Amino acid sequence: MIAEVLATAWVCVRDRRVLVVRPHYTDVFYLPGGKPEPGESYAEAAAREVLEEVGLVVDPADLTLFTEIVAEAHNRPAGTQVRLLCFTGGKTDDEPVAAAEIGEIAWFTSADTERCAPAIRLLVGELVTAGLIG
Repeated sequence: MIAEVLATAWVCVRDRRVLVVRPHYTDVFYLPGGKPEPGESYAEAAAREVLEEVGLVVDPADLTLFTEIVAEAHNRPAGTQVRLLCFTGGKTDDEPVAAAEIGEIAWFTSADTERCAPAIRLLVGELVTAGLIG
């Protein structure tokens, strides 16, 4: 049986680049996001994680499911997959700031995919296909 990790994430695109974060404990980038807590909707989990990781307030009611990605989970035992629910919306012009376990924030294009976790590589491909990033 394949182990699966469920996580939510926020897709923030500005100037044809997507916001990514790198936690202190790893060498790859992810989207701001994480696992839902008991009783939380997926949108609420994404909004909470965005606030915790990059200090931005997004309203869960303004979030829309963009895509669901299933990929090999990075930094997990072999055979573990992540099911990543990616939300868009909750627009803010505020600047993200690294907080909690986040060591670095960046804005990536498709040229940066080799620095991303497997699920984020797939997401970047979808963003390119949708014409949202370069």
